[in-house]
Amino acid sequence: MLDMQELTKAVGDLDEKKVLGLLNEFVASNPSPQDTAMVVSACQQGMAIVGDLFDAKEYFVGDLIFAGELLTSAIDILKPVMGGENTAKIGKMVLATVQGDLHDIGKNIFKSMSEAAGFEVYDLGIDAPASAFVEKVKEVNPEIVGMSGVLTLALDSMKNTVEALKEAGLRDGVKLIIGGNPVTEEACNMIGADAFTTNAAEGVKICQGWVK
Repeated sequence: MLDMQELTKAVGDLDEKKVLGLLNEFVASNPSPQDTAMVVSACQQGMAIVGDLFDAKEYFVGDLIFAGELLTSAIDILKPVMGGENTAKIGKMVLATVQGDLHDIGKNIFKSMSEAAGFEVYDLGIDAPASAFVEKVKEVNPEIVGMSGVLTLALDSMKNTVEALKEAGLRDGVKLIIGGNPVTEEACNMIGADAFTTNAAEGVKICQGWVK
C-alpha cells in the first residue's frame, strides 16, 4: 500500500515527479475506491501544507497555481479507480468569479479541491453577473454558492449577488462562501455571506462541514 505520509509530503513539497510516480504505481495496483479515497485525502492534506506555507510567505502565488495544477493531474490519474461515476457526491456547488473581476487562479484551485472532496461543481467562470448565479441556482439546486474575487470592487458584486438571490427567494436555501484577497470578516458580514476564506483548503473544509 502507498505510504500516505510520503505522498502528503511530496504534494506539500510540490514534487511533481514523485507525486505522479507514486500515484501511477498506486493505480497499477488495482486499488479499491476506499483506498483511493484515502489517497485523495492524503493529497488534500498535502494541499493544506501548501496553503500553510503560502500563509507563512514561504510559497508564492506561482506555487499555488502549480499546486492547483498538480492536484488536477493527481485527480485525473486517480479518476479510473475512484469508483467511476458512482462515487457518492457529497453535494452541489455553484462557483464563479463575480462580475467585474477576471481573476480565476484562486477559484480554480478551490474548484479542483472541492471536486476532489466529492462536490459536483458548476463553474460559471469569471465576470459572472448576479443573474447568472440566480439562473444556475434555480437550475441545479445546490447546497453551496461560492463567490470569488481579487479586486476590492468584487465585494460590491458579491453583495449584489446575495441581494439578487434574496429577491429570487433562493438565499435561505443555500450556504454562501466568499473567497479572495479583499475578503474579511467585516466584508463577509456586509455582504451577508455565511463564511469567508482566503485559503482554498480551509474553504473546502468549511463546505464539507455544511453538507455533513
